[in-house]
Amino acid sequence: MVRANAWQTLDEAMTDEGKMSLKKRDHEYIIEMESFILMNSKLNLTEIALGQSACENIATSKPHVLIGGLGMAFTLRAALDQLPAGASVVVAELNPTVVNWCKNELAELTNNAATDPRVKIVIEDVANLITRAASSDQKFDAIVLDLYQGTHDANTDRSHPFYSRQALDRTRRALKPGGILGVWTETSDTQFEQRLKRIGFSVKRTRPGKGGPRHTVYLATKITTAPRKRKPKRR
Repeated sequence: MVRANAWQTLDEAMTDEGKMSLKKRDHEYIIEMESFILMNSKLNLTEIALGQSACENIATSKPHVLIGGLGMAFTLRAALDQLPAGASVVVAELNPTVVNWCKNELAELTNNAATDPRVKIVIEDVANLITRAASSDQKFDAIVLDLYQGTHDANTDRSHPFYSRQALDRTRRALKPGGILGVWTETSDTQFEQRLKRIGFSVKRTRPGKGGPRHTVYLATKITTAPRKRKPKRR
């Protein structure tokens, strides 16, 4: 007998990081990794703001968008709601179990966002897709990174695959002129902002919601002409 308001385990899967579980209580869902909660369906404000703000001002009838991280598909749903019928959205997700959950148990949360005909989901590291786009003619109008961890680790890791200066320069080259990079992170990060500006982005920072703990959304717009490199000072 299941106790009222107790969490029910809907599915489990073993991953490289341990056991991942999908649980439900009433109309609330969580995804756990071992005993750590990765996602909660009721805490989606920042994800929705990220997807919406990154895609709401794309001025083309056939935008090409890349989303890194599927999660519970709230970011994807918010992006789709801003995009026209001619859009194409590529979602890079590392775990096929998460994709399966979004197409089945979690589908009701986002009105079947994961099976929208505009969407192609690939099981691959989003860094690989960015690298390929940076060296090809197939650029993106927007790249949205909704990853488990935010930007702060890159402040001490110069080889960070997403938010180091080198990685951000690669992402800039994967975007069309005027393209948008949308990033979720835990809190404001001035060093991240400085790296973005130095390589040719204008930067906007928001903290969706009111009161309590709030996460941060960065929108970085690719400036057509990258800033000139400073000449070294003569001694």
